[in-house]
Amino acid sequence: MEAPLIEFRNVTKRFGSNTVLEDVNLKIYEGEVTTIIGLSGTGKSVLLKHIIGLLKPDEGAILFRGVALNEMKSSEKSSYFAQMSYMFQGNALFDSMTVFENIAMPLLETTNLSKAEIDRRVQTRLEQAELTDAADKYPSEISGGMQKRVALARALVTDPRIVLFDEPTTGQDPVRKNVILSMVAEYHRRFGFTAIMVSHAIPDVYYISNRILALYDRRIVFQGTPEELEEFDHPFKDEVIRSLEGLRDELTGFYSKRQFKIRYQAELKGRTEKEKFVLIFFTLGQLERITDGFGYETAQEMIRCFGAYIEKHFGATGGFSTRLDNHEFITILPFSDMEEAQGLLDDFIKDFREHGACDTLSCSLRNPQFGASFDLLILAGIAQGQTGSQIDNVLETARKQLREIARIPCGQTNM
Repeated sequence: MEAPLIEFRNVTKRFGSNTVLEDVNLKIYEGEVTTIIGLSGTGKSVLLKHIIGLLKPDEGAILFRGVALNEMKSSEKSSYFAQMSYMFQGNALFDSMTVFENIAMPLLETTNLSKAEIDRRVQTRLEQAELTDAADKYPSEISGGMQKRVALARALVTDPRIVLFDEPTTGQDPVRKNVILSMVAEYHRRFGFTAIMVSHAIPDVYYISNRILALYDRRIVFQGTPEELEEFDHPFKDEVIRSLEGLRDELTGFYSKRQFKIRYQAELKGRTEKEKFVLIFFTLGQLERITDGFGYETAQEMIRCFGAYIEKHFGATGGFSTRLDNHEFITILPFSDMEEAQGLLDDFIKDFREHGACDTLSCSLRNPQFGASFDLLILAGIAQGQTGSQIDNVLETARKQLREIARIPCGQTNM
C-alpha cells in the first residue's frame, strides 16, 4: 500500500492527570476522505488539533510524508501547515465582519493577491455555497445553517491541500446535514484535497468517506473502509455505532446499511432453501447537474422525496430499503417473486410518471435562468434471489438490468 500522508505513531496526550489520547496509531492517505468517529468527549477534536499543530503530543510522533514534525526545520513545518485549512466546530466566524469579509480573511492574512483576485475567489466560493444573497450580511443576521456554509467556504477559499472538518454538520436538520456533506464530497472531487473529518453524522458520512477511523477508550481501534467496519467485531460497535446511528438514515428514513444487512439476514433466517425474494436497485441519473444548476439543497430534497416515494410503494408490502450511495437505493421484497415484484414496480413507475417525484420539487426543477435543459433520469433494475444468495451477487444482477423508468425535465423547458 502507498505510504501514508500523515501518520501517528504511539501518540499520547494528557491534560493534567487526564489522558485523552493513549498510544494512538493511525494512517491518513493522500487524496482520500477520512472520517474519525466516536462518542462525544473521547478526544476526536484533540486528535485533529494535533494534526494541524494546535497541540503537541506528550509522547510519540506525528509524521508528514514519513518525516516527524518534531524533526522538521522551521521552514519545513511552515510549508506543512501552509497546506492546511481548518473548519472549526463552532464556525468561529467574526461577528464584526460581513460574510464576504469572513471568507476573504484567510486570503488577506496569508497571501499577497490583489484585491481584484481576492474578490474573484471569494465570489466563486459564495456562489458555490449558495451564499451570494448573504454576502453583505453579518453572521448574526443569517441562520445557523448558512453560518456553517460560510465557515466551509472560508476553509476552502485558499485552495488548501489538506482540510480538517470538526463536526461540520452539528446542529443541522437532515437535509442541511446532507447538503454540507455533499459540498465536502463535491469540493473534494473537484479540487482533490485530502479531507479529514470528525463527525457524528452516521450513517450519512459513510457515503462520502474512503476510510473510517474509530476512536474508542483513548485509542484508535479500527482503520478501514465503511464496508470493513460492518464486519468489525469489537465492543465499539455496540457502544458507539448503535448509540450514534440508531436504525435510520435521517434524510430518507431508510435503514442504515448496517441495519439493512441485519434485517436482510433476519428475514432469510430459517426460511427453506428455495424461497425467493426480489431486489430492486434504483439510481438517480444526472444528479450532479441538479446540484450545479439548482444547488445542493434542491439535490438533497430530491433524494429525500424519491426515498419517500420508494417507502410509500414498497414499505406497505413488507419491503425494506437502504441508500447505497448518495444517489443509489436498494429495496428488498422478501416475500415476492419476479412477477409480483414487477407488478409493484410497474405501479411505482405509473405513479411516478403521473405525479413526479414531488409536485413542488418538480416545479422547482424548471428554472428558466438555468442555461441548459436536460432530464433527470430515474433508472431501476430488478433481480431475484433465494435463501442462501449473497446479496452482493443479486445486486450485481440488478445493476445489469438497469433501465430508464422515468425522467423529469429540468432547466429551460416549455412545460
